[in-house]
Amino acid sequence: MANPWMIEVDRLNVTFASGARKIVALRDLSFAVAEGRTFGIVGESGSGKSTILKTIAGLIEAPPGAIRVDGRAMGLTRSKADRRFMQFVFQDPYASLHPRQTVDRILREPLAIHAIGRADEAVKAALADVGLDARHRFRYPHQLSGGQRQRVAIARALILSPGILLLDEPTSALDVSVQAEILNLLARLRQSRALTTVFVSHDLAVVAHLCDDVAIMQHGRLVETLAVARLRKGEATQAYSRELLQASRGYSRAEATLAFPTESV
Repeated sequence: MANPWMIEVDRLNVTFASGARKIVALRDLSFAVAEGRTFGIVGESGSGKSTILKTIAGLIEAPPGAIRVDGRAMGLTRSKADRRFMQFVFQDPYASLHPRQTVDRILREPLAIHAIGRADEAVKAALADVGLDARHRFRYPHQLSGGQRQRVAIARALILSPGILLLDEPTSALDVSVQAEILNLLARLRQSRALTTVFVSHDLAVVAHLCDDVAIMQHGRLVETLAVARLRKGEATQAYSRELLQASRGYSRAEATLAFPTESV
């Protein structure tokens, strides 16, 4: 039988050194994401959410055997094919886009790195996929709105036709109304491209809008994993999960209602 899991994380531990001090960022973390699913990771700042994504992507070193992608163990180094298959969208689109490169050059660069031809056609198609057009192609990042910059960042990730998309709070730097547009764009792209997605956020309303399943993190540990349908019904079993859910209801109800009027947590 074929392996049903696109991403497998098995007893992952990550420790950082700060002088003589050691900081344990992730503790004995295990979860799996099925092909074509969107897996959300939520928790407070410092809970290890972004470290998980960076470790899956190979930006932070993982112990041998702790990460498997499409059935293959990921080693200490990643091949060019591995990196093409797994693309990353960062939190701040202004920081992640080169300020002195036009949108056209930003999108052409990954094509050149991976020796992919017909760049002109690929750039036009990538812009169209994220709702941009020829007017944006030769602008610089500072000439775009925050939402347009994040669309460019998404286009850059998708122009290589990856199988996995890693999203590190891609809407948190955007206005509420723009957040909804970007989330709807991501939902559409996930469906049309059959992407497997890992989505990090501190906002349960955002996770409930986009994800199939959610892992709740605290102090580098996985507290609980829930299907989003159970999350919406308030069926968390762990005390910390229930506290996080209650805090989300109390703090962001107006914002969530404005952004996602048909969704509730």
